[in-house]
Amino acid sequence: MGRTPFDDLYDQPDPRAYFRVLGALDYQTPHHAQGVFRRMAANRAAHLAGSAAVLDICCSYGINAALLNHDLTWDDLYAHYTSPQAGALTTAEMIQWDRAYYSARRRRDAAPVTGLDVAAPALDYAVAVGLLDEAFTENLETGPPSRALRRAVRHTRLITITGGASFLSPRTFQPILAAADAPVWIAAFVLRTGSYQPIAANLLSHGLITEKAADTTFVQRRFTDGKEQQYAVDAVAAAGEDPHGRETEGYFHTALYLSRPPEDAAAFPLTTLA
Repeated sequence: MGRTPFDDLYDQPDPRAYFRVLGALDYQTPHHAQGVFRRMAANRAAHLAGSAAVLDICCSYGINAALLNHDLTWDDLYAHYTSPQAGALTTAEMIQWDRAYYSARRRRDAAPVTGLDVAAPALDYAVAVGLLDEAFTENLETGPPSRALRRAVRHTRLITITGGASFLSPRTFQPILAAADAPVWIAAFVLRTGSYQPIAANLLSHGLITEKAADTTFVQRRFTDGKEQQYAVDAVAAAGEDPHGRETEGYFHTALYLSRPPEDAAAFPLTTLA
């Protein structure tokens, strides 16, 4: 047995079930990513001409975009979507409520965000409430990108990933990097149960070196049961990492990887961004 699947959470018309179910498991990766992604987006905007467009891969309901571009925390979102008021609304009413909710909290330094995910209902919601500027339900693991997606990612300067890296391969990144008209940074929070090396090796062929945030891991969520924990402990050990004090304590952990041109790595140390 591997990880417990939660595929049905992304086929809902709004994110209330997502927050209810994952919140009960103390899911928190977007919380850890918020500050990291804001610092990286600010760096790209400050050192490049024009705005630094973001592509969020496996973006689901636009959670990373919500935290990147709005004066909100993960706890704020959890309280919002699990509140009695939210529970009493229809999806149509929820969308109207959220449009106002996010509009009132929009940051002045908000970056344009494009979302990529195979879950159409989640993307539809994120676009409807204004979290994503564009969204694409394309699986680059199984086919080439559409012309529209290639056009949308042309000005991407930062790619973010907080979930789904375990299901990705170089096939997803190759066409995106080919379509971008300038070097891109790729920031990924990756579960320690697998290896990021195949992706990092391919990114090197595109001129991007990959660094790992040293001696730091980030709690993802609590295990659903003992079988899932044993799977994680065994998988982390098989990947050459030490699960003691992390997965042995009852939680999945992620590591942060950042891929970018060598000159950017030299100019902007990862320790100042992570």
